[in-house]
Amino acid sequence: MAFELPDNLHPDCGPIAWLLGTWRGNGHGDYPTIEKFQFGQELIFTHDGRPFFHYMARAWIIDDNGEKVRDAAIETGFIRAVGDAKFEILLTHNTGIAEVWHATADNGKMEWTTDAVARTETAKAYTAGKRLYGNVEGDLLYAFDMAAMGQPLQPHLWARLKRA
Repeated sequence: MAFELPDNLHPDCGPIAWLLGTWRGNGHGDYPTIEKFQFGQELIFTHDGRPFFHYMARAWIIDDNGEKVRDAAIETGFIRAVGDAKFEILLTHNTGIAEVWHATADNGKMEWTTDAVARTETAKAYTAGKRLYGNVEGDLLYAFDMAAMGQPLQPHLWARLKRA
């Protein structure tokens, strides 16, 4: 599917312009404190010409046939361009977690690292994360490493999504 840069793209958002739009696909999850799983996911990146993107993601657990079993994570937030291919990200999750991330972007990839994590009393003990988003052969590939439940930072989620 062809992708065209919007006319009103803020110049500071240029390094991540390739993310704009809706992406869908499947991924895998694993962590020492849970059973392995597969999921379907949709990511949406929008903007209105100002130096930020609005981001929304939703996921659902799937079975071995790719059929939806149940709804899973939802997160939403803002990717704020601060110039020089650097970004600040604010995310909130349906699981009671809010995060502040710092990121850099270059050559079709974007790397995020948590700066701060806040959680509600009932949220799981999540303390840090790293994310890598990459444009690979026109698809969005990403990996999420997580430190949670007393475990050190390690791989948790990975997926390959196609532009919708």
